[in-house]
Amino acid sequence: MLAESLIIPKPAYNLLRRLTGESRPDVALSLALKDLVHLRLEAARSKNFEFEKKYNMNFAAFEKAWKEGKVTEPYSYTVEKDYLEWEAATTDTTALVEMSQ
Repeated sequence: MLAESLIIPKPAYNLLRRLTGESRPDVALSLALKDLVHLRLEAARSKNFEFEKKYNMNFAAFEKAWKEGKVTEPYSYTVEKDYLEWEAATTDTTALVEMSQ
């Protein structure tokens, strides 16, 4: 495997060091990225939970009900917006869980 070099500007390095408490740039960057993935995963899961609470079902059940015409006013602005945002949050959750492993 060919090692790649990355130049981290001094202000970014200082920020990474302060955020992580790690002086080695490679470790600090890795820790910061893990934290970012974790925070984004929490946000996506929270968004999913909000929709699950609102519609009293998970996204797969909602999508099935929506396609079968069992969702009230499926083409209203609010429901379509919720569908798209919920689908994005579900997709993000899956991708972020994969990244975190």
